[in-house]
Amino acid sequence: MSRVRLYLDRQASNLGRYFLEQFLQWLCGGIPTIIGIGLRAVVYRAMMRMDGVVAIEANVRIRFADQIRLARGVYLDEGVYLHATPNGIEIGENTFVMHHAELHVYNFRNLPNAGIKIGKNCLISEFNVLRGQGGITIGDNVYTAPLVQMAAINHVCTDPNVPIIKQGITAQGIVIEDDAWIGAGAIILDGVRVGKGAVVAAGAVVTQDVPPHAIVGGVPAKVIKAIDGTESNGLPVYMETWREA
Repeated sequence: MSRVRLYLDRQASNLGRYFLEQFLQWLCGGIPTIIGIGLRAVVYRAMMRMDGVVAIEANVRIRFADQIRLARGVYLDEGVYLHATPNGIEIGENTFVMHHAELHVYNFRNLPNAGIKIGKNCLISEFNVLRGQGGITIGDNVYTAPLVQMAAINHVCTDPNVPIIKQGITAQGIVIEDDAWIGAGAIILDGVRVGKGAVVAAGAVVTQDVPPHAIVGGVPAKVIKAIDGTESNGLPVYMETWREA
């Protein structure tokens, strides 16, 4: 019985919420096409806060829905997973979360800064993993490429005589400021701030703060160059208009 209780405690805020959220997702969570999107845009308001029209594709998995806030124009692609234990998940206007991305707070240690907050006009790409036990704050107009990981938690491993799982954790949090671009497969570790307009190269492991308008790359990531408008690679530039359609 204690294991059943443990399971339920990790699925919803209380037993009543568990049955409500599970029932609504069973009822219409798997319906495809625009019909399912329209149905969820109405029905899911009974279990979480949705400010304006929100598009949720089929098979989006949601836990602790009462601690999720989705602003107008948010799009959740198929297979997205939101687990929003205290202090929840907030996604800003016109932000897209692409398929099989995972936004996972999972705060059962009562960490004070836990939560994930994403600004407006962002793109969280395919198979991103955001673990927000120490808190993740992402500004406006931030793009991440596929397979990006942000881990706002770290294990202490200083004592060779004590198992790592018993040495505790740190949870300082991660901040991604406005207009940053995180390349494919990059990893952002706990305690890092990525400055405004910075670029993290594909495959980089970021262990220290990134200055504004800098390009960093490597393992561990180091500054490669500054973005100062003095250099062009000569490639044609295509402005994005798809969000305005």
